[in-house]
Amino acid sequence: MCRKVAVAKLTGKYEIEMWGDGEQTRSFCYIDDCLEGIFRLMRSDYVQPLNLGSDRMVSINQLAEIVAIIAGIKITVKHIPGPQGVRGRNSDNKRVREVLRWEPQLTLEEGLKRTYTWIEKQVAQKLGADQK
Repeated sequence: MCRKVAVAKLTGKYEIEMWGDGEQTRSFCYIDDCLEGIFRLMRSDYVQPLNLGSDRMVSINQLAEIVAIIAGIKITVKHIPGPQGVRGRNSDNKRVREVLRWEPQLTLEEGLKRTYTWIEKQVAQKLGADQK
């Protein structure tokens, strides 16, 4: 999503394509939180499977809107046929809080801001290289 929005911003074509109706839901966890959770799990004596993700669920439409706000643009989403995966998926963090006395700390918006900033630079470099 960050790449699509970055391309829209940098080309001035503020429309992105999205497979399906965008109402499928997911939760996202910033890599630093994921690594911290894995580190804590490795240091524990817990041997069962454990969810380390975020328990905040957003639709893919909401995700696109959040990334566009971070990019400082208004986008139009063109919904097209394509794979959507399961309708909804989310992490249940009850057990990770009990076992590790921890849960992911970074908000979705802050994680996306960090991710988007890096991706926009990569897209700008690629677009610049493609124009040469």
